Amino acid sequence: MAVINQPSGQIKLTNVSLVRLKKAKKRFEVACYQNKVQDYRNGVEKDLDEVLQIHQVFLNVSKGLAAPKDDLLSAFGTTDQDLIIIEILNKGEIQLSEKERQLMLSKITNEILTLVSAKCINPKSKKRYPPTMIYKTLTELKFNVVLNKSAKIQALDAIKLLVLKQLIPIVRAKMKVKVRVPKQGNDDLIEKLNRLISRTGDSVAPEEEPQFWEKSGLIDPVSYREISALCNKVGVLQVLDMAVIDDSNE
Repeated sequence: MAVINQPSGQIKLTNVSLVRLKKAKKRFEVACYQNKVQDYRNGVEKDLDEVLQIHQVFLNVSKGLAAPKDDLLSAFGTTDQDLIIIEILNKGEIQLSEKERQLMLSKITNEILTLVSAKCINPKSKKRYPPTMIYKTLTELKFNVVLNKSAKIQALDAIKLLVLKQLIPIVRAKMKVKVRVPKQGNDDLIEKLNRLISRTGDSVAPEEEPQFWEKSGLIDPVSYREISALCNKVGVLQVLDMAVIDDSNE
């Protein structure tokens, strides 16, 4: 087994965050700089050298035991260190000290609360709830924040739970979009889009382009993917506002 020699006078790794992945009955580890793993997973940091303290896959970082090529090949089907490191960074479990864990949980929780507050409204007042109210309600619903999922995904999960349970009156804020498709041969498509998008009075194309059908209006966010798929090949979909706060004039 390959061993990294560490003289007694050598300075050990400090401020290290480990990412571990168990595969083929073995545990593989990489040593990373604190906070860089989440930056990498969120797409903020793409340079592996900025994430890793040592560009190496280990069986045990603290003992300096590098993973043998046979183990890597058996578990990952390759000995390419970069490919294996990327898989460990994306799928592995982040090992943090209790202080690091609490700081990371606090950061992710704040991101989730900010996202939920921005994307939801009280349907009666047409106003956003402050993050403190969102936090209190999610706590009552026993919603647990975890470290191995992005804040965006957890925010969407939180919104589904809040809308389902209705401890406070809450709905997803509508999105405002604009679509534009050629009229010829797209009668069925236009009918579907017209049904999904409110404000029929806006379905007037510019006079200089009568061959196009155009409409702007509000949609339920859950319809966005369907509308995007409908417009994918023949039309254009433009998001004008991710979360409309007051649609009382509808």
